[in-house]
Amino acid sequence: MTRLLLPLIYLAFISLGLPDALLGTAWPVMRLDLDAPLDMAGWLFMTIAAGTIVSSLFSGRLIERYSTGPITAASASLTALALIGFYVAPSLIWLFVLAIPLGLGAGVVDAALNHFVATHYQAHHMNWLHCFWGIGATAGPLIMAGVLLDSGWRIGYLVVGALQLVLMIILIVSLPLWKRAPKHMSEQVQTVSTSSGKPRGLIAALAAFCFYCGAEAVVGLWGSSYLVQVRSFSVTSAATWISVYYGSITAGRFISGFLSLRWSNRRLIRVGQWTAFVGATCFILAPAAWMPLGFVLVGLGLAPIYPAMLHETPVRFGEAVAQRLMGVQMAFAYTGSTFMPPLFGWLATSYSLSLFHWFTISLIFLMLVATEGLNRMLFRQRLAKAS
Repeated sequence: MTRLLLPLIYLAFISLGLPDALLGTAWPVMRLDLDAPLDMAGWLFMTIAAGTIVSSLFSGRLIERYSTGPITAASASLTALALIGFYVAPSLIWLFVLAIPLGLGAGVVDAALNHFVATHYQAHHMNWLHCFWGIGATAGPLIMAGVLLDSGWRIGYLVVGALQLVLMIILIVSLPLWKRAPKHMSEQVQTVSTSSGKPRGLIAALAAFCFYCGAEAVVGLWGSSYLVQVRSFSVTSAATWISVYYGSITAGRFISGFLSLRWSNRRLIRVGQWTAFVGATCFILAPAAWMPLGFVLVGLGLAPIYPAMLHETPVRFGEAVAQRLMGVQMAFAYTGSTFMPPLFGWLATSYSLSLFHWFTISLIFLMLVATEGLNRMLFRQRLAKAS
């Protein structure tokens, strides 16, 4: 029976990804229906992400007290109720109220499942776990695109909320399985000593997480509006290409799971960052017909970065502090997804939505600089230790 648990965890991560791209996909229509300004999507997104940050910081205590299975089921129910609330929300104010439980539910289940897989399953499952998140993030825009013009954005939220309710029932039924999950042997890692209580390179690592999630969130939230208002794509076509963007992340993480058997995390991160950077330049250089190529390349490039950076934590800073730093890194990742989208929303409203490509390129470049600076710092530290 315990063999059923890993597929269930993958299913839970599909559910985690389903709501993530709904707001950005539906916003060109939602804002007209709600009479909201363009940049309000950024503030809604920030409210959701703020709830995610708060719940992720408290997730360790919650997991310790209640265990992963009940926490995951409770989070799914909280998310489902919030999504169904979006369906019946009479005004923009209610969307902000509902964004709080939506973020709280997502943050707890994300941290809980990442910790559970790291503890009970082998390392390559981390890439595939986030791959299944991508399946959900891809399916969400497709669901919304399918109902957007004929039935409206509210039906899209209702469908996704109903799917979350189904998952909640499955999770409740499966609670006994979580207690029988097998533990795997910890992988041997090369720890990195530090000369002080604060690990060297930590600031660079936290910056890389912040810029990564900032780039991923900005493209997912504002890419549809950029295609519609700047590149003259139809609403349905733009929603489809945002779905392709998340599909590229999904496919990239599936492939990365196999590549990680032969490539180091550092190599996966470097190749992914340069691929994403080339994809972002396509937003500027490519003609309109080839514009979607940029979204595909950015998605494929971003795919291995986050799982590989999480898995690289014990190698970078040592096993003794890895568990503590894992939560700190995820908090900074959520900070990037919290503040970067509304920051760009302010820029788009104050200046132009066409700044989207420059903003995206800047975030990816800053992530690359932070990562390479961290690699050089740790390399010099190893040389000093060897000598």
